[in-house]
Amino acid sequence: RHPLATFFHLFFRVSAIITYLFCDWFSNSFVACFVTILLLLSFDFWSVKNVTGRLLVGLRWWNQIDEDGKSHWVFEARRVPTRAASTEAEARIFWLGLIICPAIWTVFFFSTLFSLKLKWLALVIAGISLQTANLYGYIHCKLGGHKSTSRATSSFFVTADVPKRQARRMSEDPIEEHGKTGTR
Repeated sequence: RHPLATFFHLFFRVSAIITYLFCDWFSNSFVACFVTILLLLSFDFWSVKNVTGRLLVGLRWWNQIDEDGKSHWVFEARRVPTRAASTEAEARIFWLGLIICPAIWTVFFFSTLFSLKLKWLALVIAGISLQTANLYGYIHCKLGGHKSTSRATSSFFVTADVPKRQARRMSEDPIEEHGKTGTR
């Protein structure tokens, strides 16, 4: 059981939404509200991506940049044979929070757009982006985490092993290599 992780999974998400809804009541400063909500969204993104996803559902994702500057998403899923009732409830809370909050921020987007409160639009877009990035990552982990991780790992070992195999093959049978080119 991970009650602290479950609490923080919901705390930052709900706090950002409540602060967005009621910030005008407590402060007249747009900048203070903006920064507070953005910090709560950032804390939520970090905690969900790095802590609660791993503890509550056994999933994690990250993005790597290779030497060529290409971005690669890596998805990982831990195999859990049986789950206790408490961890099943935590997993349900995790997925509900992960799905419902981006929907709420999408509603905020349309309400902000139609009410012409355009100064809040950047914040709402940031909320949608951060929440949707976590949702995207965890859906890919859930649907294909083992395949992606094993594919990334096997492709790494295959590309690292190719020069060794080519050198070994050339030293063992040079005639076969020449036979492939047609010059014997």
